[in-house]
Amino acid sequence: MKHGLKIRPKGSLDLVALGALVNRLDPGVIPFRKATECKIHVSGGEFNVAANLADCFGLNTGVVSAMVEYPIGDLIAERVRAMGVKPFYKRFQHDGVNGPNMATVYSDRGQGMRAPVVFYNRCNEAAAQLKPGDFDWKAIFQGGVRWFHTGGIFAALSKTTPELIIEGMEAAKAAGAVVSLDLNYREKLWNIAGGHERALKVLGRILKNVDVLVGNEEDLQKGLGIPGPEMAAKSKLDPSAFFGMIDNVIKVHPQIKVVATTLREVHSTNRHSWGAVAWMNGKTYVSPTCELDVVDRVGGGDGFAAGLFYGLLSGAEPDEAVKLGWAHGALLTTFPGDTTMATLDQVKDFAKGGSARIQR
Repeated sequence: MKHGLKIRPKGSLDLVALGALVNRLDPGVIPFRKATECKIHVSGGEFNVAANLADCFGLNTGVVSAMVEYPIGDLIAERVRAMGVKPFYKRFQHDGVNGPNMATVYSDRGQGMRAPVVFYNRCNEAAAQLKPGDFDWKAIFQGGVRWFHTGGIFAALSKTTPELIIEGMEAAKAAGAVVSLDLNYREKLWNIAGGHERALKVLGRILKNVDVLVGNEEDLQKGLGIPGPEMAAKSKLDPSAFFGMIDNVIKVHPQIKVVATTLREVHSTNRHSWGAVAWMNGKTYVSPTCELDVVDRVGGGDGFAAGLFYGLLSGAEPDEAVKLGWAHGALLTTFPGDTTMATLDQVKDFAKGGSARIQR
């Protein structure tokens, strides 16, 4: 096992994700202050991974989340079903006025040298009210679970969500699952949740249970409080700075077997150079790099995580798993919305170094 992970050969669920479900309003290239209409995408940093694995990679996945009984909740629940993800909901009644609500993320797409802008309405969010004891983990995991995934976005939502994450992780470990965390350090969320100091304390406790960590250099610095690399990277695609920090991660959390991230050089909103890297059980792996013509960058990192996890769950070699993640994340940026519209064949072709020649 070059990756050092003990992955159950089977289980009724290949992956269960714990996190908030949100609806993202997207006015395309128009900024919100001038928008007259929006597309509605259904998302959630943790859910996206489960959705991608079910829809593109054909795995059996579930999502553990809050669901509010009102039309926005119905819309989100319908998209969860459409992506083939099995829901495990704690249900909340909406009072018709104040909530509780399903969170809304607002993000225009930007264009050229104009960057995308992201902001939230997470006021009285149902998912933030989730707490230990809300879910029957034994029942959720009863047919066996191979992988449990959650993230830093959900951890930042309230005082009770980190406790629920730890409860879920401990139950997943007891059921024999690999546990992964996407640090997804969102400054706006942590700033109102006790700031950087609290983030370090909360994430430090969560990380004790983690086998697989997804996070870039900035996530590692801010989420783990690990000092930046001594050598500045020559470019955003240079993995040496990221690899230079791994020793410090493993010193603090020696049980972590895999640390992985995407590498992205943003030339403009619609033009990125794209790569991915992973450290697995003491060895380093680097993907090829490619130039992306980006339609919608949101969800690219979750796309990478899903492809990487699929590779590991399906028994691929570590370098192959990294390539599958890199390829799927790249394809994901060519679709609107946060979740996949790719097929497994497209991912495998691109991972082999496929091209954009027309398929007739």
